[in-house]
Amino acid sequence: DWSSDVCSSDLKKNEAFYFMESNQTTERKTYHEQKYIDNTLRLREILKTLPAFAKDYFRAAEPTTSAKTRISYAYDIRVFFHFLMENNPVYKDYTIDQFTPQDLEQLSPVDIEEYQEYLKVYQNPEEKQITNTEKGLARKMSALRSFYGYYFKHQIIEKNPTLFVDMPKLHEKAIVRLDTDEVASLLDFVEHGGDELTGQKKVYYEKTKNRDLAIITLLLGTGIRVSECVGLDIQDVDFKNNGITVVRKGGNEMVIYFGEEVEHALKQYLYTTREAATPLPGHENALFLSTQRRRMGVQAVENMVKKYARQVTPNKKITPHKLRSTYGTTLYKETGDIYLVADVLGHKDVNTTKKHYAAIDEDRRRMAAKAVTLREP
Repeated sequence: DWSSDVCSSDLKKNEAFYFMESNQTTERKTYHEQKYIDNTLRLREILKTLPAFAKDYFRAAEPTTSAKTRISYAYDIRVFFHFLMENNPVYKDYTIDQFTPQDLEQLSPVDIEEYQEYLKVYQNPEEKQITNTEKGLARKMSALRSFYGYYFKHQIIEKNPTLFVDMPKLHEKAIVRLDTDEVASLLDFVEHGGDELTGQKKVYYEKTKNRDLAIITLLLGTGIRVSECVGLDIQDVDFKNNGITVVRKGGNEMVIYFGEEVEHALKQYLYTTREAATPLPGHENALFLSTQRRRMGVQAVENMVKKYARQVTPNKKITPHKLRSTYGTTLYKETGDIYLVADVLGHKDVNTTKKHYAAIDEDRRRMAAKAVTLREP
């Protein structure tokens, strides 16, 4: 029991710290507000590298897409115009600002197919070789089809060659997740894997252990996305109801409830490592801090999870998203309620959830191996 490990006076002091932090009012923008501003400014910079008419498309897409999605689409559309200037004789002397909507309808379905082939392996403006998996290829083609669709729908162009080109086929991939014993091993390793270390490695391990255990326990115990995790502020944690307030894709807020193991890990971190930290200006409210006393970023959490998981499950490439899959699978097995799983994971379409979690599971597949006898014993 966590409370038995801390004397009552310390607990009161720690809780005073927590509620003081929770009730702080600040005029600083929240993590998500600042992210939106940063992404909006970044998008404006990328749009300067696209034809002028492209701004209309991105302006129209604003109400139904996130700034992050529009940034990805902007990069993808830019690749298309660079392809035309590099590979299509008609546009070899063009500069990016010379393109007009009418150039879009001059292209044939064959031109679009050539672009799709080009996307498999190409060089970006920095001379780096880029390869696209099925998923990356599909996203870039989807971006182009959406781009064309806007101008076709608004009757700015009369032809849409992307409609006559098949989208890339996506093959199903096995969902990687942790088994029950692997979950326990991972948490044990985070908690005790550095016990035998010495010197600076020991110092670093002890400095980050409670934080890392809190993050991995939270991801495994709630299924939240890594972006939702790093966006958490101290004020978002409610120990009275054992819930966290997360901002989901699309900007909606939602309370996700957690159990005793997550509560224990969060309190252990909050009342020790986090309480002792002095965050840099602008990061005072962040729940999870880096060793540089800044809010942890997505990449930092991904690297941290991979570092621990590599030691426990070297044959599985475990990422924060795989921890989310592990939670979703466990929740479905325990409840059999696919709608609950969809709601907690923040899936807008329950069919997405069914696709991932209601398929034949590994345990049943193992049963199949014993069900067929080739020779009588």
